Amino acid sequence: MLPLPAMDSRQGAGQGSRMLNVPSQSFPGPRSQQRVASGGRSKVPLKQGRSLMDWIRLTKSGKDLTGLKGRLIEVTEEELKKHNKKDDCWICIRGFVYNVSPYMEYHPGGEEELMRAAGSDGTDLFDQVHRWVNYESMLKECLVGRMAIKPALPKDYREEKKVLNGMLPKSQVTDTLAREGPSSPSYDWFQTDSLVTIVVYTKQKDINLGSITVDHQGDSFRVETIIKDYSYLIHIGLSHEIQEDFSVQVVENVGKIEIVLKKKESTTWKSLGCPLENHNSLLPKKDTDLYYRKCQLISKEDVTHDTKLFSVMLPPSTHLQVPVGQHVYLKLTIAGTEIVKPYTPVSDSLVPEFKEPVFPNSKYIYFLVKIYPAGLFTPELDLLQIGDYVSVSNPEGSFKISQFQEMEDLFLLAAGTGFTPMVKVLHYALTGIPSLRKVKLMFFNKTEDDIIWRSQLEKLALKDKRFDVEFVLSAPPSEWSGKQGYISPALLSEFLKKSLEKSKVLICICGPTPFTEQGMKFLHDLNFSKDEIHSFTA
Repeated sequence: MLPLPAMDSRQGAGQGSRMLNVPSQSFPGPRSQQRVASGGRSKVPLKQGRSLMDWIRLTKSGKDLTGLKGRLIEVTEEELKKHNKKDDCWICIRGFVYNVSPYMEYHPGGEEELMRAAGSDGTDLFDQVHRWVNYESMLKECLVGRMAIKPALPKDYREEKKVLNGMLPKSQVTDTLAREGPSSPSYDWFQTDSLVTIVVYTKQKDINLGSITVDHQGDSFRVETIIKDYSYLIHIGLSHEIQEDFSVQVVENVGKIEIVLKKKESTTWKSLGCPLENHNSLLPKKDTDLYYRKCQLISKEDVTHDTKLFSVMLPPSTHLQVPVGQHVYLKLTIAGTEIVKPYTPVSDSLVPEFKEPVFPNSKYIYFLVKIYPAGLFTPELDLLQIGDYVSVSNPEGSFKISQFQEMEDLFLLAAGTGFTPMVKVLHYALTGIPSLRKVKLMFFNKTEDDIIWRSQLEKLALKDKRFDVEFVLSAPPSEWSGKQGYISPALLSEFLKKSLEKSKVLICICGPTPFTEQGMKFLHDLNFSKDEIHSFTA
């Protein structure tokens, strides 16, 4: 058996991985969208005793799930290919090999989906499919070992030192970005007696405060800037202590970012600090890890009989703004396993004067969450007390504000909690799109009691003549006079009437997978193009 070389420890690495400190990767993978694209993964019914909690119990039982009696091996491609049957199925994910045969009956996507990657590298497949479990935590007892790889060349320390004293050398830009990626960003820093200012030059004009997240945790200072579909990371162990609060400013017309830190002591810094993992990297965002910070639960209030509005507070040493149409992942440790689920932040209300904002500044994030009593994640989230913590990731998602450009008619199709991505989309459209003539929301629910923020939606329609909302119920009471049934070509053709014949249109759709898949089909049948439709699929 070959000895395994030491490996880097990454954010959130699991504690139960024996000889290996396995890098933590959360599902959905960085490459996936908020919810998988239409035609993607569907859940399959699991046999009794095969729930996720049953799987967690099995992993804690001490049973040998790898078939190697606790050994960890280095796996060649030839060896991996041999293990391609249901009762002997190995899969490689990001360089690590797992025996997933014991997991087959517990997999929500079914055995066939796992078998598509049997005996091969399943990283791309896993990234394309919506996941809500941290696989490193979930499969750690199935870890066979890692793929045999060539040792990486050591970094040139002198080059790293040059970086910390100023501009990013071109030689450190990832080779693969030379042709297709954005212009090479760079950074510099300067200081006064009391302040240190880090300046990032992105060389892009569409950078805003939502493009950048900043975290100061322990001795790590981390700045991630999203430039188109790439992530530029500054990651430094600062040479001196700083105060918790800092300011972030963006000069949008030149793409310059300024981060102003307050020194704890008025001393002259000889250097900014020492480089930490992935410092100065410019990588496709799909290849980067999710990064989490612990946020404190500040409030939760009932919205419907089974939906609540949660508010969490970012740490004082974090700057994070979730762009319109994007989501974050919430992470909780349940029975020793990290469970991850995506949620789209909302505003605290639709109509500013509907109620006073509970917490007015950008340090707070709001989530509308439907509590499923028989579920695993949402009951645990609901059990959190005010003052408890939940981990929140960086923003993810494919929605671009540029899709609103010169838009005249906006149509929103939502079912149940598929309404959540529409909240900020609706607010941004009504306040920030000068060309907008009409916004219509068709909101599908089972009963009247299920309608989220009904009174707010009706008040917004009265306040802004451009906005109209139609409620559709699948189980209406006898006195219901509104529309009823399910999404259909007849309902859509009547609903999707443009304000002018040649109006520029955007249609956003979100709800359970069958709703979205049917809706997408009907929209294409009604001759709307891909460019006119954006799906947030469940």
